[in-house]
Amino acid sequence: MRIGPFRLVGRLGVGGMGRVFLARSAGGRTVAVKVVHAELAARDEFRRRFAREVAALERVGGAGTAPVLGSDTGAEAPWVAIGYVPGPSLRTVVGDEHGPLPTETVRTLASGLARALGHVHTAGLVHRDLKPSNVLLTVDGPRIVDFGIARAVDTVAEDGDLTTTGAVVGSPGFMSPEQVRGERLTPASDVFCLGSVLVYAATGRSPFGSADSGVHATMFRIAHDEPDLTDLPPALSGLIRACLAKDPAARPSTGELVETLPVTEPWLPADVLARLGRHAARLLEAEAVPGGTAAGDPAPTGSTGAGGGPTVTPPRPRRRRALLAAVTVLAVAAAATVTYAVWPGTGADGKEPGRGKGKERTGGASPGPAGIVPAAFLGAWEGVLQGGEDHPRETARIEITQGPAGAKNAVYVQVSESRLCMGRSRLVSADEDEVVYGESDVTTSVPAARCTPAAHQTLALRSPDVLEWTSGAARTTFRKAPTGTSVVPARFLGAWQNVPRPEVYGDQDGRYGTWVTVTQGPVGTRVVRFRDVFPRTDEDGAPTPETVSCGSTAVLGGAGNLLVIGPQVRDPAAWDSECAENGSSYLEIVPWKGKDRLLVYPMVDAEPGEYQRRS
Repeated sequence: MRIGPFRLVGRLGVGGMGRVFLARSAGGRTVAVKVVHAELAARDEFRRRFAREVAALERVGGAGTAPVLGSDTGAEAPWVAIGYVPGPSLRTVVGDEHGPLPTETVRTLASGLARALGHVHTAGLVHRDLKPSNVLLTVDGPRIVDFGIARAVDTVAEDGDLTTTGAVVGSPGFMSPEQVRGERLTPASDVFCLGSVLVYAATGRSPFGSADSGVHATMFRIAHDEPDLTDLPPALSGLIRACLAKDPAARPSTGELVETLPVTEPWLPADVLARLGRHAARLLEAEAVPGGTAAGDPAPTGSTGAGGGPTVTPPRPRRRRALLAAVTVLAVAAAATVTYAVWPGTGADGKEPGRGKGKERTGGASPGPAGIVPAAFLGAWEGVLQGGEDHPRETARIEITQGPAGAKNAVYVQVSESRLCMGRSRLVSADEDEVVYGESDVTTSVPAARCTPAAHQTLALRSPDVLEWTSGAARTTFRKAPTGTSVVPARFLGAWQNVPRPEVYGDQDGRYGTWVTVTQGPVGTRVVRFRDVFPRTDEDGAPTPETVSCGSTAVLGGAGNLLVIGPQVRDPAAWDSECAENGSSYLEIVPWKGKDRLLVYPMVDAEPGEYQRRS
């Protein structure tokens, strides 16, 4: 069975964009071939973006990355083949085998990754998911995998041509502040992520905690807190602090990093180099058989399915297993979905048989923080301060993570008619019945500079799902709420268009339109986008032939049966003097003639906007 010039050896996995196959070139080179899912291949816009980004990856040319060795973006089932990188991931080496790396190795790692990122950026790509499992270590230096192609899926979704229920792109603990906020990304975002990766390489942990301590809390720390650089060697502190600047403009460029960082040879510790040598010997043994198939192996079988790609039954002889495990490192990277890679020859627990050295770690996770908050209070809670649960006029939310007295371990959000305020509150005391918070900081204000810190807050547990919240004279009931990076219910996701109103606009109705796109994400990020078009009017208020277009976004302030969003924030690239910024809203889904209808209510006494799914 072949795809293009590559002979398929076996199927390695399925990702969000397609299926990944282990394959060999005519010259015997080991590659991973990615075949796009049929539903994506059927979308012209996806095909165009996929073709552009494959071309960009080809321009990168394998400089510090996995090279593109072939592709056919015009095929019925588009595919791309990417070369195998002979080395373990940084996560495997630091997390499972060796532990934190020496200062000289981290400096050389930084230089190599900066050089590779520079090539990626020159090709017009932003990696967007640089993390320890996407960095492979070879004798010749580090290699970056899992980039670029994922953007083809993501950008189509952003344009509303593809409904997606995916989460925020990136990995908690290794994202940039602008990534957490859902803003447009530049190469500076990758430099921030590089700083986090270097902290992991030098200390064995992320500088902002891991998902184990709460995904939303981790992302909040990335956006607003200083990194935890405890145990970081002083010789690396200046470099890493510069990369982790909150302001993208304050971070060094990849070129500046390459120019200033020394390179050490050999760059890896002796025991890591020894493992690379053993791995190379296994790979040569597996490839020694002519045609790439071990003696006695059955030939691969399979068929081409109507879904746009072959399904192959992989051979299972013992001598092939080490090679299959090794190539999985690259194959899952090409899939742009799997977050870890295994070293060839390892067992199910990720360790080489008969070996147990190295520290027990999982993805850079450090032990959960110690604290005094009873488990029943942990998580997110939401309530209505004014109005009713069906028609709120002001809402509040608090998300509590573990921490000691004095820690700012609560993230609060308050949304009123004209503002969204978000910040962190300091824990005063906690017992089985009551948790008390004191001073707070404002970290997000929409509109800017309109919020004041939350007052003293007391939360009393009334049942496993109900809290009584008081702050000064205000009192209300909070209920358990979803938390994490994917809190938007699936029924809201997708692109919506206004219901026609000819009774209002007459024969001009076709010139008035509003589009709403709801994407997935955590509370505190921009998950709703609006686009309005309408005719410009003359001095007498009559419509002219000219059309006005207005773009805006809104930050998520609460999730559940209703989605609560803050005031709309204008998109500078799509704004006009006749555009108007609307206040806070809440969104509801109701059935209408057998179909869903999206209602967008302003937090005032007014009729909602009505929207139907785009066909």
